[in-house]
Amino acid sequence: MNPVDILKRVFLIIIFSTLLLSCSLKPTNSNLISAKVERIVSGQTLEVVAIAPENSSQTTKVRIIGIDAPDLRQSPWGAAAKQRLTELIADETVQLELEERNTDSFDRLLAHVWHNNISVGEQLVKEGYVLANTSYSHKYSQRFLNAREYARLLGYGIWNPQQPLRQTPSQFRSQYSPS
Repeated sequence: MNPVDILKRVFLIIIFSTLLLSCSLKPTNSNLISAKVERIVSGQTLEVVAIAPENSSQTTKVRIIGIDAPDLRQSPWGAAAKQRLTELIADETVQLELEERNTDSFDRLLAHVWHNNISVGEQLVKEGYVLANTSYSHKYSQRFLNAREYARLLGYGIWNPQQPLRQTPSQFRSQYSPS
């Protein structure tokens, strides 16, 4: 085995170990909101109903912080991202962790979504279903970037060299949005 191959393997082992450790870490904020997932809208948006303390039946749209999912029209990746998010959390209770910026331009609540102490957004990035959104920094930015590198190096999902995602979701949306 040549030295370059050895370095590649060592690098992959370090990244893999870091990702395994980071994915199992609990959220750092003790002010979590428990919510029941009512519907998965896309690979980055879900509808929830808060569980406590209000016991409200009002549905709230939540946009997962730190990810950029392929548009549903970006076949096959948009549908795959939505399907994977559905597999991870549909009809489940999740914890929402808010940051300073609470809503986006579509009036969706911005939150990190946790299920069984796993960051759902980070998991989707690590498995290659979505991109890490680097347009603004958040408290888990570095973990999401590490997950992106892991998926990219292993060729998962949108990073698969035989069928890569050719346009970022924002490029696709700007090109195909109604004028």
